[in-house]
Amino acid sequence: MRRSVCYQLIVLLLGLSACGTKPAQHPTTTSIPAETPAILAAAVTPEARDYPLLTAYQQAVDAALTAKPPVLTLASLDSQQAMAQIVALNEPKLQSQFVEQNGIPFRNEVFGVVPVRESDIIEATAQCLQVSCYRVEIYNFALNLTLAVTVDISNQKVIVVERLANSQPDIPEHLTAVAREIASNAAEVEQALGYQPSSDQAVMANTKTSLNATRCERSLHLCVAPTFVDGERALWAIVDLTDTRLVGVRWTNVGATGPAVTEKGMQNEAVLKYCDHTTRLERDGWAFDYMLTSSDGLRISEVSYQGKPLFKSAKLVDWHVNYSERDGFGYSDAVGCPYFSQAAVIAVEPPMIGELIENDQVVGFQLVQEFWSELWPEPCNYYYEQAFQFYFDGRFRPAIASVGRGCGDDGTYRPVTRISLADTGTISAWDGSQWQSWETEQWQGADTRQIHPDGAEYRLDFANGGSYSIATGRGQFGDGGRGDQAFLYATLDHPERDEGESDMVTIGPCCNTDANQGPEQFIDNPAETISNQHIVLWYVAQLKNDDTPGSQYCWAESVLRRGVYVPEEYPCWSGPLFRPERGK
Repeated sequence: MRRSVCYQLIVLLLGLSACGTKPAQHPTTTSIPAETPAILAAAVTPEARDYPLLTAYQQAVDAALTAKPPVLTLASLDSQQAMAQIVALNEPKLQSQFVEQNGIPFRNEVFGVVPVRESDIIEATAQCLQVSCYRVEIYNFALNLTLAVTVDISNQKVIVVERLANSQPDIPEHLTAVAREIASNAAEVEQALGYQPSSDQAVMANTKTSLNATRCERSLHLCVAPTFVDGERALWAIVDLTDTRLVGVRWTNVGATGPAVTEKGMQNEAVLKYCDHTTRLERDGWAFDYMLTSSDGLRISEVSYQGKPLFKSAKLVDWHVNYSERDGFGYSDAVGCPYFSQAAVIAVEPPMIGELIENDQVVGFQLVQEFWSELWPEPCNYYYEQAFQFYFDGRFRPAIASVGRGCGDDGTYRPVTRISLADTGTISAWDGSQWQSWETEQWQGADTRQIHPDGAEYRLDFANGGSYSIATGRGQFGDGGRGDQAFLYATLDHPERDEGESDMVTIGPCCNTDANQGPEQFIDNPAETISNQHIVLWYVAQLKNDDTPGSQYCWAESVLRRGVYVPEEYPCWSGPLFRPERGK
């Protein structure tokens, strides 16, 4: 998953002639130097000598602000990535996005250049099925804005530019290294720990975070939280990468546990083949494609039951993990493939197919994907599980679990699931006496929804004649779940502007306790009509962990059994159940 940290002063277009295309005209760009140049040694202050990576990065940022265009570019790219970056930065309609109206440059930086996969293809980028395409992600620090540029490198042209407000791509490796350096050298960290840690002791250093009452929250700065595990506690060093400084430290309790109990082979070829293309599965009346995405977990698409289309796609967008409602800090996790990805928790085994059993009878099958941190279940390591459950009778459930251990014993996990319906239809909510259709985009929380006598809160009526009820998780599914307390959002599908059909950057902050979890940004103002339209459903469960002996939940430990450490798991499962309503 990791690339070595290799910085350069210019973009080296290695082997471009091998592409069989003429190199494009180069914009003037600035990349990050490999190390602090030797000529700077005499001029660097003692403080700067403690922060060589930060010093080099700040110098590169300053140089980029005077470049044409004013964008700090990525180095250490292969020839196709380098070509995609150049084509994107040469795009005329992008030039105005890099500067203020008066021409003063914003601080812009290329965070990623990744190949477009089948799971990323939308209507506007359908030609990428025939040509080689890359997605170039450019972050604007001033506006907290992501520009996602799809480039056809076969023809050296830009296909689509998406402007994603209040969003942040996964950070590149050099910024992870800068965050580790700032955290490990901070006096506040040394004082809290009682010693100065090394930068390689920091875990979760590339995972985005927030902290109430700082610019991380108020100004929506780009912040991460390199974390140092010390005994039964973890120290969070919250680093503001917009201001390149430490903004606070916080402790969480992680409890005692043994060492990691399993070795998982990273970047296993058996996993990678599911990252490259979709796989078709037809079984027991169900048919669908599936593949691993870069950062949206396992995605299924073109889902039908007994020949009737049901879902265009369904996937796990984000994990929002809040470790303090008072201080408002935590992580925004992504799960996905182990390559061309900065997902915090990656797939280490290929998708698996297993049986669904009720009352000792096989009633369906499920497609399961596991995502592990390498040292799980040690503190500040994570294990997430995703299961799409398909029943013989047409029921369907996208189920998600955290198996801990996480970075604290007071966490709330909020997984964000996106489900796009294949056919036009209408969603209705039970109001206590009748089904009330939602005419426009909206959301509803657990505290206001009513439960129909059949156990469902919502109903879908499709134009193709099918109907499904939707029951949120309330602890009734026999999987140990204690209730999802979920937010449900219904928005209009906009395939022309891609509101999440392709791989998404992190949406929403980690630590909001209200409905502002990210999907609300797709509710237009005024809210658009969704009756008899293509609808996207977003489901955000709220799962509180617990390490109390005898009552563990969203938790894992390694315990000694017969002289060896074995994992003891206490997963918290969540997810709604879709049930066909026949004869209605």
